[in-house]
Amino acid sequence: MKENINQILKEVLKRINPSEEELSSMNKFLKDFLNSFEKKVKEKKIDAQIFVGGSFAKKTLIKKKLYDIDVFARFDKKYEDKVSDLTKKILLEMKKGELSLIHGSRDYFRVKGTENFFIEVVPVVKVKNPKEAENITDLSYFHVDYIKKKLKNEKMLEEVRLAKAFCHANKCYGAESYINGFSGYALELLICYYKSFLNLAKAVVKIRGKEIIDLEKLYKNKNEILMNMNGAKMVSPIVIIDPTFKERNALAALSKETFEQFQEVCRKFLKKPSIESFSEEKIDYEEVKKNALKNKIEFILIKAKTDKQEGDIAGSKLVKFYRHLSDEIDNLYEIKNKGFDYDDKKGAEYFFVVKSKKELIQMGPMKNNKEACAAFRKKHKNIFEKKDRIYSKEKIDFSIKEFVNNWESKNSEKIREMGITELEVID
Repeated sequence: MKENINQILKEVLKRINPSEEELSSMNKFLKDFLNSFEKKVKEKKIDAQIFVGGSFAKKTLIKKKLYDIDVFARFDKKYEDKVSDLTKKILLEMKKGELSLIHGSRDYFRVKGTENFFIEVVPVVKVKNPKEAENITDLSYFHVDYIKKKLKNEKMLEEVRLAKAFCHANKCYGAESYINGFSGYALELLICYYKSFLNLAKAVVKIRGKEIIDLEKLYKNKNEILMNMNGAKMVSPIVIIDPTFKERNALAALSKETFEQFQEVCRKFLKKPSIESFSEEKIDYEEVKKNALKNKIEFILIKAKTDKQEGDIAGSKLVKFYRHLSDEIDNLYEIKNKGFDYDDKKGAEYFFVVKSKKELIQMGPMKNNKEACAAFRKKHKNIFEKKDRIYSKEKIDFSIKEFVNNWESKNSEKIREMGITELEVID
């Protein structure tokens, strides 16, 4: 069994490592980009340095259709209020590729390299101590420095790549609020702690309650952590004390839902190891629909769009609406299966497999409240009494598609308020 898993992991590594050609192309563009940026900084006599961060800098990059390289423009603290404006001015003068602005906790920029990759230029403030950081991105320099020191050999870097590929394939990768999963930095820290992807998977399936990891023993014990850490930062199922800043939980974004999903896919992999566990699988809607029809239950596929900024903002709006719609459907139908698939731009697809509850019982007011009872009777049919209260019983004799179309027309204003510009039943 162990030999089988190791063989699978070796094969996965061959598939997830970027090719030499891809790395060479990115390095060539990046080198030229960094030289041009540094030249402009010197010309303008600005006190700033530029450094490469993220997976590219730490050599934990995995193969993707579209690569992103994090580049940080690290400005002296005296420029604190204008780092984004200064960065924009420099990039416009450089003319090194198609430039776009991304709104965030601090505005940053995307520069298109080729069809295969882009550079994200993030302005940060140079701080000597992480405690001085006004923005989470200001800590990136310390994160890169720490991981480079800890992951010194190729074997450990490979273990990180395996963890990233596995999480990416199983929709657990990313600290964005529409994913609430594992950031790259969090996975790097987990591999530093557990030493391998396999050890991480085995440990995760055994976690019950809260797991607290303090890699550098910055606290004496777990009680001291619980006493000193902000409670709001401790809600994640796994807490990782950031080795570069002890007051921060490096895995604060991880939700209970995503963690349980990760536990389940780890459990499945350990039970039945396969290369496919590391490949992103698109939802086969035709297969889902076929199984629904076979079981004589209903299937619906819905497309939603937003006009919000691509990425975390658009994704968050679309997933929030998906959850709201799920709750509305759940009132009338038993949801047997459902899914959310964000296209990384401004759209998403939702699917639901449901079984009608046949009837809806709605609780009304107390019988002695004559005015409220009259209003309830006017609004509802099939009224009946039970003890001291009245109720209504309504038949659910309409399909899920009819329900969604009717719900959309009645709630169009609310849908717009939630940031959804288009909602269409496509199957």
